[in-house]
Amino acid sequence: MTFEDFQEYIKNEYPQENCPVLKTLELLGGKWTSRVIYELEKANQLRFGQLKKNLTGITNTMLSSTLKTLEERGIVERVQYNEVPLRVEYSLTEAGKAMLHIYYEMAKWGSTYLT
Repeated sequence: MTFEDFQEYIKNEYPQENCPVLKTLELLGGKWTSRVIYELEKANQLRFGQLKKNLTGITNTMLSSTLKTLEERGIVERVQYNEVPLRVEYSLTEAGKAMLHIYYEMAKWGSTYLT
């Protein structure tokens, strides 16, 4: 989709459930979503405990919920190794890595208009 296509798209009235912008904002809107994506990009892959340590203030329940949502949406990959003790590692999928361009554009905008 070109920028011109996007401008035309937003002029038309589409049902909210079909709007890709709203779907993306819903995904990014979680309090911890962006932080989890950031930590996984920084480290390439992390175990649950390492993620929790890096995300000061997050509860086990919230981290589990955030990871599950991101996994269901194809942003995060969960790999379980059947060892004793059980080992699980999380990393970004290709779709998750593609989201980094969104954050880059947001950073550029913020640097220009919020400083």
